[in-house]
Amino acid sequence: MTRRIIIVTAVHSPSAHHLPAAYASLCAQELPDGWEWHWLIQEDGQTDGVTPYVPDDKRITFRQGRRGGPGVARTMALAHADGAYVKILDADDQLPPGALARDLAALENDPTIGWATSRVLDLLPDGSTVGFPGDPEPGPIERDAVLDYWKAHDYRAQVHPATLFVRRDLLLALGGWMALPASEDTGLLLALNATSRGWFSPEVGLIYRKWEGQATGQAAHTDTAERDARMAVVEARARALGSFQWGYPVSSE
Repeated sequence: MTRRIIIVTAVHSPSAHHLPAAYASLCAQELPDGWEWHWLIQEDGQTDGVTPYVPDDKRITFRQGRRGGPGVARTMALAHADGAYVKILDADDQLPPGALARDLAALENDPTIGWATSRVLDLLPDGSTVGFPGDPEPGPIERDAVLDYWKAHDYRAQVHPATLFVRRDLLLALGGWMALPASEDTGLLLALNATSRGWFSPEVGLIYRKWEGQATGQAAHTDTAERDARMAVVEARARALGSFQWGYPVSSE
């Protein structure tokens, strides 16, 4: 029986021209026998600007929907996620060789781990890459560790939410991504950390493209009042989840 890893990508017209590079990085992934990937590309909107860049591959499903932001697009894609695991891949990013297999191994080898992250390299416009100091120790990430670090470091986590590889059922139980204009992926990361142990791989698991049109580079993303409100609700959600003492894996006691 073939088992699937679902790749979820939100896309809008300005970033669509990066889809072929993301696709090439997926095609370079090698998975264990019996495993395959299925790429769900969900447009945040209904335009004619994305379709020309969607590769012709039976392993790809492309859908459109009314605009609501990347978190809404990704959550809508979950309606068609028919695999045990979900991997996030933004339209303008790429997976280095081996990334999917490492994430899969981390969760398959330890049923108490709910999600995995990995080291990131920024891909600069000149084609060079740059990493960051301060990665956590390789291996398990205990509950609340990311939340505590994020709170103490000006709302910057020590692991990148764009690298998340998650058990589908856990992702669904948390409601997918937060309904926010930005930081929806950080909200998911902190909710996961409040309810389950994670994993950090020190190998590079994502090439994160830095370019003029990316959403996080726009002025609205750093508006102080909005940022404070986003961070407040992200933290409140994570704290509330932790206080309920619900978690993965669910105890049978």
